[in-house]
Amino acid sequence: MAARKKRRMVPKLNRKMKKKLLLLFGIITCAFVGLVFRLMYIEYTSGDTYTKKVLSLQSYDSVKLPFQRGNIVDKNGTILATSVAVYNVILDCSVMTSKDEYVEPTINALTQCFSDLDRNKLEDYAQNSKDNKYIVLKEKLSYDDIQPFVEMQDAVDDSGNKVNPNIKGVWFETEYQRKYPLSTLASATVGFVSDGNVGTVGLEKYYDSTLNGVDGREYGYLNSDNAIEKTVIPAENGKNLYCSIDANVQTIVENKIKEFADTYKNNARIGDGAEEIAVVMMNPNTGEIIAMADYPTFDSNDPRNLSSFDQTGDMSDDGKMDLLNKLWQNYCVTATYEPGSVQKPFTVAAGLETGTLTTDMTFFCDGYEMFGNEKVRCVNRDGHGLETIEAALMDSCNDALMQMSYKIGAENFLDYQAVFGFGQKTGIDLPGEANTASLMYTLDNIKPVDLATNSFGQNYNCTMIQMVSAFSSLINGGNYYKPHVVTKITDDSGNTVENIEPTLLKKTVSQNTSDTLRNYLYNVVTNGTAKTAKVDGYSMGGKTGTAQMYDDETHLRKKGAYLVSFMGFVPYDDPQLVIYTVINQPNVEDEAHSSYAQNITREILKEVLPYMNVYPDEEQTGINADLDITGNNPPIGNQTTGEPEQ
Repeated sequence: MAARKKRRMVPKLNRKMKKKLLLLFGIITCAFVGLVFRLMYIEYTSGDTYTKKVLSLQSYDSVKLPFQRGNIVDKNGTILATSVAVYNVILDCSVMTSKDEYVEPTINALTQCFSDLDRNKLEDYAQNSKDNKYIVLKEKLSYDDIQPFVEMQDAVDDSGNKVNPNIKGVWFETEYQRKYPLSTLASATVGFVSDGNVGTVGLEKYYDSTLNGVDGREYGYLNSDNAIEKTVIPAENGKNLYCSIDANVQTIVENKIKEFADTYKNNARIGDGAEEIAVVMMNPNTGEIIAMADYPTFDSNDPRNLSSFDQTGDMSDDGKMDLLNKLWQNYCVTATYEPGSVQKPFTVAAGLETGTLTTDMTFFCDGYEMFGNEKVRCVNRDGHGLETIEAALMDSCNDALMQMSYKIGAENFLDYQAVFGFGQKTGIDLPGEANTASLMYTLDNIKPVDLATNSFGQNYNCTMIQMVSAFSSLINGGNYYKPHVVTKITDDSGNTVENIEPTLLKKTVSQNTSDTLRNYLYNVVTNGTAKTAKVDGYSMGGKTGTAQMYDDETHLRKKGAYLVSFMGFVPYDDPQLVIYTVINQPNVEDEAHSSYAQNITREILKEVLPYMNVYPDEEQTGINADLDITGNNPPIGNQTTGEPEQ
């Protein structure tokens, strides 16, 4: 019997060895735990720093994705301002020179597709700028301009292989350029942008942050496996503005203004047809601006172009800048002036509302009022005789209005100037609205002569937007609406972000006073000083205005220099629009006639009323049907003489 195999003995760990192993395990465990906590601490306190250090050692790229500035459109969706994509041709010389066989085909393609590129300069880049990743070769090209190169670069044969595989290192950077498809139309209201999408004037400036979006960015880098990894943060486009302005109405208004200006250019003196001409049309029941135009104007696509102005060649740079700043201002909002007799309905309204005037009162006009040794004359130097309140408006009698101011009193008069918003900003959504508070009298400093002259629109200043907003409340039942241009804001997908509803700010007069004034003003157009403004077949109301200008140097009244105006509404019983026309110093021998403003207004309304579906509500009699922009009476070069129309 074979001997039994001896069992191998497995050595046992003694207590000492177990302790050593346990200690070693504990040390390793603690080290791992400490390392984990250390890594967590580093990530928490310095994670971004180390990430940047790692990424800086890799091939890394970042491209800005520009936002598209929002559109500005009229009430019918006609685009007034938009941003179109343009492309910069960028050369990455490090890619083009990474292989010798890339250089010649790439330069050939560039010079073939962009004929004005200098081949010698491209070859110099290839020799001396090999590490340059960003060389701008051309800027702001259209989509069609870059297509020949794109097609050459992307062309493939029947097998799907690239025909020109060695064109390398050229790419196109997208930007957006502001365009104004209608050029000069409503340019002072719409405005323009400077480089970098910075709104400069008009809606572009007022709504700059709304129209602008936020740039996106595309990040890309090579990871450790040389694979391209990209992260894209898309751009957020700007929002769109929908305006109450009607481009068709605006076109009619601007054409008539230009017709007047061209007709009277170099007439009584060398120069433009007037210093300024401006027209505002408003919906009196909402405060929405239908049209807003002034003259002279500019092209929003090229706002610094002064080529249409005479004698700018010898002008200094400062002089040209002053001219541009004046050109860019929206006269309807930024200019202050004495309104003249357009003020008179407000004086009457203040008297009727306070009970200091009643409709049966009469006043005797002898042609002037005396204030110490100072004689303030009426438009009719011989006097109008006995005048009712209605007749005083129809005749535009200064004397009667001064007598009314005595009854109204300074406190009531000034209170109602504030009620109508004179001396206050209207808050219209356009930049640069003038603050006229310092140009108004207060109870502490108004003298009897000041009250008297204020009553017929002299010795205080207003803006066109103040006047048209206040007048709208006077004839719409007493409702003062905040004037505004933008009615809706949408995102780039067309979703409505905000509807801007009409804002009723206050009640200025009672319905009864409004009805009375509307009736008086109807007779001013029918039988008074505003007959020239009448559009045949339409019931109209309105008031004329003539104010003598001040000389900026002497601060005295400037002989022969007048600002003439007309404020009107149609139709008489339910006004759908208010129009206000102002001409500062028309280029005529005898400026003091509001008929110049009436002629522009009438010719505008002849075309605008049918377009706006405002139908004739009176029998046509042929009145003013044969008149043109000059009124045909007085003819150009032979203006009538006599007393100014107020």
